[in-house]
Amino acid sequence: MARRIVFTSKAPKPPLTYSQAVKAAGLLFVSGTAPQNPETGTITGTTIQEQTRQCLENIQAILEEARSSLDKVVSATVVLAEEDDFTGMNEEWLKWFPSDPPARQGAKLPVKVPGLKISIAVIAEA
Repeated sequence: MARRIVFTSKAPKPPLTYSQAVKAAGLLFVSGTAPQNPETGTITGTTIQEQTRQCLENIQAILEEARSSLDKVVSATVVLAEEDDFTGMNEEWLKWFPSDPPARQGAKLPVKVPGLKISIAVIAEA
């Protein structure tokens, strides 16, 4: 299976240094996705719940463009700016993955971006 770049205008445009997602080997690798409005590029939401929701909406759009879905997510990496936001992120996460959630790991954002609380990357079945 050849490697294929996935792009949709329904999710924020990535910088030139990486793609929204890459489809290869029967999997879809979605890059770290911020809580940005796809049309304006601005960060959406001030709470961790709002920002988590926007990240997952963006990821859902990328998955749909690649003919995949949130149900096919097998692994996720959640990167938070502040450890204190973990509980609030999980509160929103459970609305999107109420049963049989994907494997998951967490990390802390290595840089401070004004207003940015979270970034999420996923791997899904293609």
